[in-house]
Amino acid sequence: MKYERVLLKLSGEALMGSLSAGIDKDVLDGYASQVAEVVKMGVETGIVIGGGNIFRGVQGAGRGIDRVTGDRMGMLATVINGMALQDALHQQGVGARLFTSVAIESIGERFNKEEAVRALRQGEVAIFSGGTGNPFFTTDTAAVLRALETGCQVLLKGTRVDGVYSADPEKDPAATKYDEITFAEAYEKGLKIMDLTAFTMCNENDLPVVVFNVNVPGNLRKIVEGDNVGTLVHR
Repeated sequence: MKYERVLLKLSGEALMGSLSAGIDKDVLDGYASQVAEVVKMGVETGIVIGGGNIFRGVQGAGRGIDRVTGDRMGMLATVINGMALQDALHQQGVGARLFTSVAIESIGERFNKEEAVRALRQGEVAIFSGGTGNPFFTTDTAAVLRALETGCQVLLKGTRVDGVYSADPEKDPAATKYDEITFAEAYEKGLKIMDLTAFTMCNENDLPVVVFNVNVPGNLRKIVEGDNVGTLVHR
């Protein structure tokens, strides 16, 4: 096993599947199945999921909603997605604990590093919702923060493409894929892997990132086993 403790970052938009908004149950169950597979192999797994399928603070600001209020609404959207993922994992026979960065005691536990690590060691999935708990920060940054706090070996960024390309492969058929690339090279080339704050935190703390297509069943298992899947971004 190449990785024993990982942080999986999922976008909220990915949960929409073919829907215009909300949660596609088939997509949700597919992600839960992949996570359950690696957890049953003994991989300690944390998850951060976005809320873009429900609400994004930046979009709210564009519609006249105060940015801080909009970001807080987005935080709550990630809690909803976290609840859905927790339920889907339970249906797969895997224990999962929902941690929140804001106090919602009847729904999830307030994030605590020691409790989160204890959950991971006990074979439970630790779902981190609510972003960082602060406005103006993305869930990418929250994912890096939680990965570092809980001692994860790698950040796995699940996307709908199979890695990092020289250009958007959905728009440019001539785009070439990188099997691996350094943080410095990615920055110099202007590649949009994650927001700059998250990217800088990964570089400064030597946290590697694997960008991969999470919609291909089995990809998550292959990565933790050490197969060359997606793109490895490293220092």
